[in-house]
Amino acid sequence: MALPVQVVHGRRDGPTLFVSAAIHGDEVNGVEIIRRLLSVPSLRNLRGTLLAVPIVNLHGFIAHERYLPDRRDLNRSFPGSESGSLASRLAHLFMNEVVARCSHGIDLHTGAYHRFNLPQVRAHLDDAETETLARRFGAPVVLASRLRDGSLRQAAMERGIKLLLYEAGEALRFDETAIRAGLRGIINVMHAIDMLPGRAARVRTEPVVVGSSRWTRAPASGLLRITARIGHYFSAGDVLGMVSDPFGETEREVTVQEDGILIGRTNLPVVNQGDALFHIAKIADQDAAEEAVEQFREEVEEIELLDEPPIV
Repeated sequence: MALPVQVVHGRRDGPTLFVSAAIHGDEVNGVEIIRRLLSVPSLRNLRGTLLAVPIVNLHGFIAHERYLPDRRDLNRSFPGSESGSLASRLAHLFMNEVVARCSHGIDLHTGAYHRFNLPQVRAHLDDAETETLARRFGAPVVLASRLRDGSLRQAAMERGIKLLLYEAGEALRFDETAIRAGLRGIINVMHAIDMLPGRAARVRTEPVVVGSSRWTRAPASGLLRITARIGHYFSAGDVLGMVSDPFGETEREVTVQEDGILIGRTNLPVVNQGDALFHIAKIADQDAAEEAVEQFREEVEEIELLDEPPIV
């Protein structure tokens, strides 16, 4: 199999940006985001070079699988090896032929299988430029996410490449809000690094920057009834859902342990004790959190759904 890459080279010098999706083969929202990105009319006036890789893990994409045929996670295999496992070889190829040629990158993801994520940007915020770009993306939440061994983010950072990771929606499903927000966010970043001419659309969403997050886990096995809405703010002790046995003889509340905003949740009604159910981004400022989500939703609704992608 080949690794398909679309190269859009501007007439004037500028940064080199890669945009990638489907490193996990079942995460399809990013594939559609890149398809729409390549049709944006303003790319005709591009400065620098755009490398678009809509499907990195082609094996997993075809099979509707997160992993490669060797059951390895590609996003734990970077920077890879020329003579290692299939995952390691693919990571090495992608790293050297695409990532290493770039100054900036945006990697597109969704929630894992049977999990849904609120649109969010994860980045290494100790770098000032990376934090600025994360804010300019326009997602309601920016998470200072730690670097994981073998991840693309870690490998890119070690080479001095500014990388954002966008998470939104769920595996194997298109989510229009996630797709529109992702496309708009990429274009916002391209304006911020001077790849696109003209003035960028004003980003009204002032994201909440979160230093840590925590999963709330199932207190018992049984059937989960979710009462909490994604993107809402919850205080410690608030009820997110109920776990009961099939006969309704026992029932356990699932409660928030710390104040924060719900940025991810499971979609499965059948759970086992200890399963990760609700992902809470820790934040004490309720007003700021609610305002960020509300502004984001208003902005996304204003993007018209046309045959051609919106000009931002």
